[in-house]
Amino acid sequence: MKNDFFERVYQIVRQIPEGRVTSYGAIAKAIGAARSARMVGYAMNASHHLEDVPAHRVVNRSGVLTGKHHFDGTNLMQQLLENEGIKVVNNQIVDFKKYFWEPSVIKK
Repeated sequence: MKNDFFERVYQIVRQIPEGRVTSYGAIAKAIGAARSARMVGYAMNASHHLEDVPAHRVVNRSGVLTGKHHFDGTNLMQQLLENEGIKVVNNQIVDFKKYFWEPSVIKK
């Protein structure tokens, strides 16, 4: 079950366009598990060996880089986002709503 859940999370994360971000909760809602934002976080923590999962594009509901400590290097998550044109100040995305991407609901 956990592996299937994680794979559905990764399916959504792979769709996040460059220069955009989404939240753990939005992903949870899109896969039909609206109250499972924390599990989405666990899936993201486990994704760092997967090169095709842009985990840096997943932040909390306020645009805070809560997962940054799971990246190699102190500011790697911020650097990856800034390389895509997203401004980050004090670990928070500036103008978060502008960059927010709403994932489509996927079928199980």
